[in-house]
Parts: sequence; structure tokens; C-alpha cells
Amino acid sequence: MNTPDTLEPAGRTLEQRLARLEARVAIRELVARYCFTIDARDIEGIGRCFTRGGGFRSLDGVMDAVGRDAVVKQFHGRFAVLGPSNHFTHDHLIEFDDSDPGRATGIVNSHAEVVRNDEPMLASLRYHDDYRFEDALWRFHVRTLSFFYYLRPADYREAMGGRLRNRAYAAPQPADFPESLATWQDYYRDRPRK
Repeated sequence: MNTPDTLEPAGRTLEQRLARLEARVAIRELVARYCFTIDARDIEGIGRCFTRGGGFRSLDGVMDAVGRDAVVKQFHGRFAVLGPSNHFTHDHLIEFDDSDPGRATGIVNSHAEVVRNDEPMLASLRYHDDYRFEDALWRFHVRTLSFFYYLRPADYREAMGGRLRNRAYAAPQPADFPESLATWQDYYRDRPRK
């Protein structure tokens, strides 16, 4: 990602800078709209969030749909085991592709409160997004979901002490991050945790 002083390179016209700001706002609204449509089970709204050839996948490989219709079908499957949910986002970094004004990428930190298989669960998520401007709107071209944790509230204290923080499935699974990140591994290679 760029540093703050390189987000808007010198030499851009006021018009170009304004267009970039408008695109940034539109992408942030897309991310917020996704949360509201998921929680409302607005299946048509979910479809509109993705490009025609868009995809939604999870880093663990459990979800991997390509094409708007396949993404919608995948969400039908997810909703079959989910009760009420509340998704919300936090920090969001967006980087634009200077060679293609209709393409950007982003990272989004999120949380969710869900009922999965009739059990309340909490999730800390991170999305890695590829956005495209299609049919006059910014949409997800590829949205990749990863988990810091996904667990029952009663398991929070115990689970946070180890890597098996993804407890959405029958057997606990390792969390997708941060332990798998190269920077995390590099840092702790020379500085073992106590």
C-alpha cells in the first residue's frame, strides 16, 4: 500500500483528484452496502454488489464462487445455516490502479455477530477486494474472506491464546491471519514470543 504522501501523486489535476475522491467514497459505500444487504438477506442486492464475472471466496477454500449467479447461489447456501447477523466494517485501505481507472484493490477489517446453526458466534474478518467499475458503478470483482477468529462468545477467552480460532466448523481450524503473514513470520523468527 502507498504511504499517505504518495496516495495522490503530484501532477494530478483538480478534476482527476476529485474523480479519485468520488471513486473512493463510492467504493466505501459499496463495502457498507454489502454489510446491509447480507444482514437483510437482500439476495438481489448482493448480486448487484458483484460484477457479472465477479467472485467470492474464502481463504480456507470452503467458499469459491465465480460469476454473479454462482456468488448468489453460494450465499443461499450460507444463509441456510445462518440466523440473524450484524456485519460491520472498520478500517479500509483502497489503492487505485493508475494504469486502469476502472480498477482498484482494497483491504477491509470487519466484525460480525451471527447465529450459525442456532448458536451465537462472533467473527473478526478481513476482506481482500478487487473492485471494478462496471455499468456505471463500483462493484466487487473478487472478494476474498479471511478470519482472525470465528467462535462462540464462551470460547473467546480460551481461543485467543492459540491459533485454532476458526470454530465455525465441526473441528477447530487455524485462523487465516496474522500468523500466516510473511511480515508476522519474519518478525517472530528473530524475536520469539514469550
